[in-house]
Amino acid sequence: MFQKSAAMVSLLVASKADPASVGPASALLSLCSSWSRGPEVDYNPTYKTGNVRMIQLQEHMVHEDFLEQRWESQTGEKVSEIIFMSKHGAASNRPALTVHPIGVPHLMKHENPPAGGRAGRVSPPNPRIGPWFRLLKSLSATNKLLPEFEVTLEATHHGPWTESPAMFVEIGSTEEYWMREDAAATIASVFLKGLGLDGGQAYGCWSEEEHRGQKVLLGLGGGHYAPRHGDIAQKEGVWVGHLLSGYSLLMTDPGSSSNLKDYDKVGGTWKEAILEAVAATKLAFPGGEVVVHLDGKSFKAWQRNAITWFLDKENIKVGKPGDFTS
Repeated sequence: MFQKSAAMVSLLVASKADPASVGPASALLSLCSSWSRGPEVDYNPTYKTGNVRMIQLQEHMVHEDFLEQRWESQTGEKVSEIIFMSKHGAASNRPALTVHPIGVPHLMKHENPPAGGRAGRVSPPNPRIGPWFRLLKSLSATNKLLPEFEVTLEATHHGPWTESPAMFVEIGSTEEYWMREDAAATIASVFLKGLGLDGGQAYGCWSEEEHRGQKVLLGLGGGHYAPRHGDIAQKEGVWVGHLLSGYSLLMTDPGSSSNLKDYDKVGGTWKEAILEAVAATKLAFPGGEVVVHLDGKSFKAWQRNAITWFLDKENIKVGKPGDFTS
């Protein structure tokens, strides 16, 4: 057993049921010689090195709610962040490497999330999302995966529910690519360098003291792959919080939304989703300034007007692309 302590650890989550998870996990264990076996947690094998832990689940991970709490209760270690290795599926079947925050903010509280999580809630976004997105692009180029593979952010979606800052790093989009050794090696290298397991400086560590006042992008609008938000996130120094695509901002036209007084009548879960995403992003970036980047072209005029009205009403700042670079 790990010693019972208040140690803070980074928890990496892999699944033996996921071919796009098995490859990167195995490669990462091979790349870093300091791994040793830890105790079983919920009957799953674990590994440890420094302040990093890895658990290999037997089943798929989107329904593994409160994994950080189960880890702490069985090891005595507090989980500062969770990073999931997983597969990505897309109708296009295009090979892709993706990074995204998690949650299902568009669902009503009474709904049963089909892909895990808690209805109407989002987990805190891992501050590493922006830096690791850029690292993933860089290493994909080095490993000659480009342009065959697309490297992209994804909008906030699916579970599981966790109260620790979380993110998914995925290989897509079909079994052929899930099992590609070069893709798995690239993902493993992102974890190795991103966590500083190669002896270098880790990527994406947020410090309230060091980064106080820095802007954090919260994207609203656009498609699932958030291209306009991603264009900004490619730039060095940009921090990324939640990304709510158009399908997460459910809005019903009241029919007379041209007047400011009518915007509050726009139905749907869009207002609750925005507030939930802002609150979770603030929690993940203490001392930071959460600023919305609005993909205005992706909305109808009445939707865009309603959202900007609501953001102003809630004193949520809206920024331009150039506002997010340090």
